[in-house]
Amino acid sequence: MAEIPIWPGSSSFAITNNPTPFGFYDDDNDFIEDADKVSTWCAQRLGYPLVDIELQSINFYSCFEEAVNEYGSQVYTYKIRDNIGKLVGSVTSSNQWDDLNQVNINDDFGTNFQGSGLGSNSQTGGTYGAASSKTYSASLDVKLNKQKYDLIDTNLVSWETGSTQIQTGNLGVKIQKIYHYSPAAINRYFDPYAGTGTGIQSLMQTFGFGNYSPGVNFMLMPMYFDALKLQAIELNDTIRKSGYHYEIEQDRYLKLFPIPTSDYKLWFDYTITLGSQGGGIDPITGEVAQQNLITDMSNVPYANPTYKFINQPGRQWIRKYALALAKEMLGSIRGKYQVVPIPGSETTLDYSRLLSEASEEKTELINSLREDLENVTTENQLGRTAGENNNKLDAQLSEGRYQIYIH
Repeated sequence: MAEIPIWPGSSSFAITNNPTPFGFYDDDNDFIEDADKVSTWCAQRLGYPLVDIELQSINFYSCFEEAVNEYGSQVYTYKIRDNIGKLVGSVTSSNQWDDLNQVNINDDFGTNFQGSGLGSNSQTGGTYGAASSKTYSASLDVKLNKQKYDLIDTNLVSWETGSTQIQTGNLGVKIQKIYHYSPAAINRYFDPYAGTGTGIQSLMQTFGFGNYSPGVNFMLMPMYFDALKLQAIELNDTIRKSGYHYEIEQDRYLKLFPIPTSDYKLWFDYTITLGSQGGGIDPITGEVAQQNLITDMSNVPYANPTYKFINQPGRQWIRKYALALAKEMLGSIRGKYQVVPIPGSETTLDYSRLLSEASEEKTELINSLREDLENVTTENQLGRTAGENNNKLDAQLSEGRYQIYIH
């Protein structure tokens, strides 16, 4: 039988050529420093120096690298699942966005299910001022009985300078506000029929009252009285008059409701978003560029974890998983020979026990990590917070009766 190489008792990652199969962490000083320590620890846990360990340094390095990869895979899979609604529609290759490992994913991250902050929408704060939130204006020639309009059609739409990429389909638009002609409320402050041709103003001029209508009085009133009256007029218009609505389809088609009954020019404000052809605005530089979009879990841009950023609880999990992998590898090697001759007899190797223990340990580690990750998902965190708040409320209510004061 061929002689089987055994663990020499020490290792040196730094002087080993191609120490790991993929080389993901060969330049990470923390990984390099821990690689030899993990190798020694695994060998000793397997019985060295009391028994020979039929593994070499590169075998332990390989197990260590795979353990780090598995840890990252489990963590990032849960992170993707927890944030997929915010990720879908975002670009996959743009500066730091080609690697989400160190990126904070918040409610405004994505584009498909994007939550817009009040400050951003009102242009007073939030993300307002970034290239992707800059508001432009455009006009559209609405035609009689034509309900659906292609926003890329330059024969219909006049775009503001600075957003010409929309015409190529590289970008989409997010309509912020559509303007229809409506007499200003101030015009009807004194005359509710102003602008109709039958207003009281016209009648009063006929009878010599000049520019004053019967609605005019010269009493000194608080300013808020005027503001409330104007708001009431606008609310009345909203409730009593036919409202205009719209839909945006496929980032380019504007559909108007109700169907236009005449030709007119429509004005609207808009911001630029990612287009259906994969264009977008780099959220860091503000530059327009062709990008690939995140569509599902398969193309969310998570790279391998950076080992130096993994905390000690994570590293302990990695060490244990590397040991299980080493045990599995050792069991496979010993299972190849099963029976080894010794002077005057032979001995059976414990390969089946090693394989069984390795399988159980790997399963236990994976399940434990998944349980921890499940506990910190957004849904479970919100559930715990709600439960804690309910408990606090119950405690407050149980402290004593509340008196009712009657005035």
